[in-house]
Amino acid sequence: MFKLLLIHGPNLNLLGSREPGIYGTVGFDEINARMKRAAEENGAELRVFQSNSEGALVDAIKDARNWADGIVINPGAYAHYSIAMRDALSAVKLPAIEVHLSNIHAREEFRHRLILTPVCVGMICGLGWRSYLYAVEALIEILKDRLKPSAA
Repeated sequence: MFKLLLIHGPNLNLLGSREPGIYGTVGFDEINARMKRAAEENGAELRVFQSNSEGALVDAIKDARNWADGIVINPGAYAHYSIAMRDALSAVKLPAIEVHLSNIHAREEFRHRLILTPVCVGMICGLGWRSYLYAVEALIEILKDRLKPSAA
């Protein structure tokens, strides 16, 4: 059974009530419940962590190397400037998929620069809460592929 960490960055605990026209109406707890169900249905265990503090997020990423097989991360605003989170993701060497609920490329110019994405295996954005779902499913498939013997 794969073990995954779902990380939510700053203000994401307000999902469902925070700017629903941008982030949707599905609440934080409901998203987490759906992701845990999706993980279980695909043979994985999912733990959830949320913090508004960059240091706590870095610590969660580094702690994951001791137990997790991969990370799904919505870094929120930290996606645009957290070198500390980028360095932590790079250091732990776990496959990570970056998630954004809104289409950040169709929003303000400052949201177009992503510094975590280059150290992730992929990024999904613009699909609302389904961005998380597709990231969880994709990460599990990536982990399964890594277990397959390579064709020689």
